[in-house]
Amino acid sequence: MSFSERRNTTRWIIITISFLIISLILWNTYTFFQIFKNEERLKMNLWANAQKTLVNADENTDLDLPLEIINNNTSVPVMLTMYDKVISSVNVPEEVLQNEKSTLSYLKNLKNENEPIVIEYAPGKHQELYYGNSALINKLKYYPIALLLIIFLFGALIYNFYRSTKMATQNKLWAGMAKETAHQIGTPLSSLIGWVEILKTEEIDSSITFEIEKDIERLQTITDRFSKIGSVPVLEERDIVTETLNTYHYLQSRFSKQVTFSYQAPQQSIQAMINPTLHSWTIENLVKNAIDAMKGKGMLDLQIEEDTHHVKINVKDSGTGISKKQFKTIFEPGFTTKKRGWGLGLSLTKRIVEEYHNGKIKVLQSEIGKGTTFQILLNKKV
Repeated sequence: MSFSERRNTTRWIIITISFLIISLILWNTYTFFQIFKNEERLKMNLWANAQKTLVNADENTDLDLPLEIINNNTSVPVMLTMYDKVISSVNVPEEVLQNEKSTLSYLKNLKNENEPIVIEYAPGKHQELYYGNSALINKLKYYPIALLLIIFLFGALIYNFYRSTKMATQNKLWAGMAKETAHQIGTPLSSLIGWVEILKTEEIDSSITFEIEKDIERLQTITDRFSKIGSVPVLEERDIVTETLNTYHYLQSRFSKQVTFSYQAPQQSIQAMINPTLHSWTIENLVKNAIDAMKGKGMLDLQIEEDTHHVKINVKDSGTGISKKQFKTIFEPGFTTKKRGWGLGLSLTKRIVEEYHNGKIKVLQSEIGKGTTFQILLNKKV
């Protein structure tokens, strides 16, 4: 058995034992509750018999024991009725007895808590003894609820722990696959670079080799991106305007003319600490996401703004838009509205912006049928 299998087995054994212990505590609490409930019933039966003795007492009756039993009840609320009228009470708040409506309401509550005890003190004549739960019983009554809540929270904790562990394992797997993909792309990429150099020696239109070189550079960038997944990227001081527009213009030349590209950016440079490769990936993901939302046809606008401490990059499209309830869920791994998609693009974008560049990304505004604007907020280099 492998280490991971033994670890999973141990984990499930611990979980099972923990649930058994909590279930045992819950069962014992319920058992104690029933025992105390029955003992309280026996106590009230003794109290009823003592009351019957007092009602039927004559000059020869010894009243010491009945009176002691009645006076020893200091915790259980009792109401004694005859023909639906309260004739006496014990351990009932004075403010309740001062108001007839409150008295009847209190009596109704006692009827709901326990079955009455009928005291037949003479043939055809009887009284009803209604009693409530003592303070101890009331406390025990809520213990099972508290334990069930503990079990629920315990289960939620285990689920979150298991889910986090599983996600961490998956993240390691994805990172390993990404690095291996970058490694595998590297070999044919080196070969392509060599072939381009050979083509340059032939009498071939230089524009052809120039475009091939641009695509090779793009492949190198993609390889570099994948190699950085799972690693801490190196941040460099770069002009955020130049880095953003370089990627934006490259994508503009690669997409259909049915998409109208436009941009607004300051003339001066804005310095920020970024990883150029990962920042380019961020812009590419947002642009591709916008074009997908427009189904390959519409208006795409990029705006770069700055204030005292931040630079803002807005990517606006004229696509289908998203509902407000999806503003946060669209950044979750696996969430996608496409028939063919992994739901990783925006998740990776959020991770690059917030974890690697210490920035923020959000849906600035969106309207169904009119489009969406994403905003990236990065710290300026002061």
